[in-house]
Amino acid sequence: MSCCGPTRRRVLGALATTVAALPVLALTGTGPARAQGPVVATDLEVVTVTDTAVILTWTTRAPDGTPVAADTEVALAPADSPAAPRPVYADPAPTPYHYAEIRGLEPGRSYRFEARSGGLLAVAAPNLITGRPGTPEALGVVTTLIPPPGRYLRTVALSNDVHIGETVAGLIRQNLPPGVGQEPGLPPYPEVMLTALLDDLRRPDRGVHHLLVAGDLTAEARPDQVATVRSALDAWGAADRDWFAVRGNHDRPHLGDDYDGCTPDTDDRHHDCWGDRFAPRGRLAEHTVGGLRLLGLDTTELDIAGGSIEPEQLDHLRGVLTADPDRPTLVYGHHPVTTESGATNMSGMDFILDRGDAATLHTLYRSAPGVFLHHAGHSHRNHRSRPDLPIPVDFVEVGAVKEYPGGYAILRLYEGGYMLNFYKTRTEAAKRWSTRSRGEYLGLEPEYTLGSTADRNYVVTRDLSGLTAA
Repeated sequence: MSCCGPTRRRVLGALATTVAALPVLALTGTGPARAQGPVVATDLEVVTVTDTAVILTWTTRAPDGTPVAADTEVALAPADSPAAPRPVYADPAPTPYHYAEIRGLEPGRSYRFEARSGGLLAVAAPNLITGRPGTPEALGVVTTLIPPPGRYLRTVALSNDVHIGETVAGLIRQNLPPGVGQEPGLPPYPEVMLTALLDDLRRPDRGVHHLLVAGDLTAEARPDQVATVRSALDAWGAADRDWFAVRGNHDRPHLGDDYDGCTPDTDDRHHDCWGDRFAPRGRLAEHTVGGLRLLGLDTTELDIAGGSIEPEQLDHLRGVLTADPDRPTLVYGHHPVTTESGATNMSGMDFILDRGDAATLHTLYRSAPGVFLHHAGHSHRNHRSRPDLPIPVDFVEVGAVKEYPGGYAILRLYEGGYMLNFYKTRTEAAKRWSTRSRGEYLGLEPEYTLGSTADRNYVVTRDLSGLTAA
């Protein structure tokens, strides 16, 4: 998508800055840590930390990077106990891609843990996001969350950036940096990851009632791509009841013969294939589930990666919030909003929402105390940013479905607030591709997209007592 990325200079500058910030160890080959014999257990990540569960992932491979299958074991002990960690998880099935979910933990308690495969202790890769002092991976200690007060109500999954139809991941502009493709003979990775997402959300251990998809459902909004993703979502549940979606910049109306059979946009040159199967461009999506108001913004423009909100949509949003300002409200749209997000994402301020529209959103939210969370995608990272005004709104970016870290966030709502957690998808095909795509951005993908433990797992106290249970 050469029209819609950052400049070559910006990409090179961002990569150079990131590389300069890394320890030298992170720049030596593929980065397996503490090799012990012919196999290493590395890339340890404490991905998900809830009130009662922890999920660890890691990889076993040869020193040259070749995946090597082994068993999966985790031992655990309360951090305040002198006892050695005892086995709490064991899966003898050999795999290079290890995923261990330990349940039944106590809220607000610290635990020492050891993850092993083939008798080898799994350790973090030599990077900053998991290797710096104080991280659970570096300490070998994880502390569970304390859930919000009050009765549990319902669960909403937050997702974005599926990119159905994409064939090379990690390309930003003009084949820079080198991208990563699927292994020959395997299904297209966006379909692998979408299937894994929907499979995860069907499982009772996730308990998801509704799914939000905040844009970039397709790679280029071609009719076949739109049809594929719509069919998959419809097979999972009912539109505007079980799942809700807004478009991203990749889903915008396009130019070219591939799109001529779709509805013309206002200029009669661009044609909107995504809109024919989902919703016309520039519309605010408004729905209510159990008293929770869901407001979906179309923040896309024609032919550019950055976002804006047309005046008519802002007027609609203003009217909705003014009419019922105290109703608990979750807003979702593709482009990040805050100045902090613009300053910290790889592509700069032009990549996010127009600053005037962002200021308007902040002002509207200040007058509508029911708005508690704004979910965005586009950056493909887990990141929680500060609002530009002193308002109690949580601005959250969620890692991409389509590639490492390969997952979604779960928002569990209680009468007294909410708990947000990021989950990787867990089919074998998804774990395999997620591990492969970890090598994007010259191997720096985790530094940018995984996010800190606090970006991915946290609790907010908030009065949501007006909502009903699912």
